[in-house]
Amino acid sequence: MREYLLTLCITIAVTYLLTGPVRKFAIMAGAMPEIRARDVHREPTPRLGGIAMFFGLCAGLLVADHLPSLNEVFASHEPRALLSGAALIWVVGVLDDKFEIDALIKLGAQMIAAGVMVVQGLTILYLPIPGVGIVALTQWQGTLLTVALVVITINAVNFVDGLDGLAAGMVCIATIAFFMYAYRIWYGYGLEDAAPATLFSAILMGMCLGFLPHNMHPARIFMGDSGSMLIGLVLAAGAISITGQLDPDALSLYSGSVRNTVHQMVPAYIPLLLPLTIIAVPAADLVLAIVRRTWRGQSPFAADRGHLHHRLLEIGHSHSRAVLIMYFWSALIAFGTLAYSVNSASMWIVLTITGLSAVGLVLLLLPRFKPKTPLWAEHVVPPRYRGRRRGRAEAVEPEPAAGDAAEAENTAQGRTQEATAEEESGEPALAGANGTNRTSGPSASGTTGVTRPAVNGATAMGTRSRSAFSRVRRGGAEGPR
Repeated sequence: MREYLLTLCITIAVTYLLTGPVRKFAIMAGAMPEIRARDVHREPTPRLGGIAMFFGLCAGLLVADHLPSLNEVFASHEPRALLSGAALIWVVGVLDDKFEIDALIKLGAQMIAAGVMVVQGLTILYLPIPGVGIVALTQWQGTLLTVALVVITINAVNFVDGLDGLAAGMVCIATIAFFMYAYRIWYGYGLEDAAPATLFSAILMGMCLGFLPHNMHPARIFMGDSGSMLIGLVLAAGAISITGQLDPDALSLYSGSVRNTVHQMVPAYIPLLLPLTIIAVPAADLVLAIVRRTWRGQSPFAADRGHLHHRLLEIGHSHSRAVLIMYFWSALIAFGTLAYSVNSASMWIVLTITGLSAVGLVLLLLPRFKPKTPLWAEHVVPPRYRGRRRGRAEAVEPEPAAGDAAEAENTAQGRTQEATAEEESGEPALAGANGTNRTSGPSASGTTGVTRPAVNGATAMGTRSRSAFSRVRRGGAEGPR
């Protein structure tokens, strides 16, 4: 555990310290696109945060390579395969953050990056199926399933990257659950084949935690496609490593038979076989976005404001609250799955997950309800629920007093008389002390007059309302007339 914690801390430190210089570089490079209609932020914000995350990945792998207890991990081909695919997808993401690459080109690059990992041996070899046992896959089946898993995971993370700190936080939550599962397999069962996935999850956790302080609302920098596609690929690589290459037969020594082993480990194997259930919220957002855009006759990659986080903002949640709600649901699904994989026979786990789901629904729909808050409780409720009675009282305008009404009538009569005098004399009337506008007449050259506000002689501050002026007169604060 100490080796993984050291790798985690080094990755956090490198990512955090490099994000500041990367932000300055992004501003100098002009990687600050204009605000689009679907964007939530109000000011142009630099991208290219994936640069710091990629160097954090490299630092984590470099440190782990020099740790004695993790040397066996690098004796395999999996770290090299991960680094090769990550470098390719990172370069494409950096170019997209700067030059806005077409969506189909990015999709092709994602498939190529997944193919690079497959060629170097990071692929799904067999699947544990409940009731059947181990199902060996052919080379083509393993390749297609691996590529599909990588592409879906990358786009699920990319689609959810719409609010400050959302993608990094959700992936970090899923990675913590993934690390706990992988470490349990590696340490609890003594299976060295789970060590690469444990290392990948520790490094991915450090990348997200190091970048989050710079990306929380209001964000100083965005990870961009260079970061979202990178962390999606690392998450998929870890799931493929532990699910598609770990032989369940090795667990039969502790369970009695292969079939019993599969049955016991299905609650954990199936979610990790398809990490879309670990990051179920981004996966649901991905499916809904594809269906919505296809139904409208648009491209599945066309951007819009119909994502789940946009809908939370439309309901009435604030930016920070919408992010926290997405965190809550991600943690509930990820850790609920992890708890169920450990002890699927416990009814308390099911009841706890059900109760927390009910709490999540209440929090989700909270802006729809606006209860009447008693006066004694206004100091303990959020501001949006305060002062409802006071607001209604202020909404009713008071009727003007009799003296103000008479003053207003006299003022109107005075203006009518001044206008009549102007028409008879052909010259504009000068404004008096009441502060009305003064118009200059035609000049000798025949130019028209210019209307400009008169200056009040008493205050030299411009025009004043007659009601306020009359109140001053009644109060006796006015000087000699």
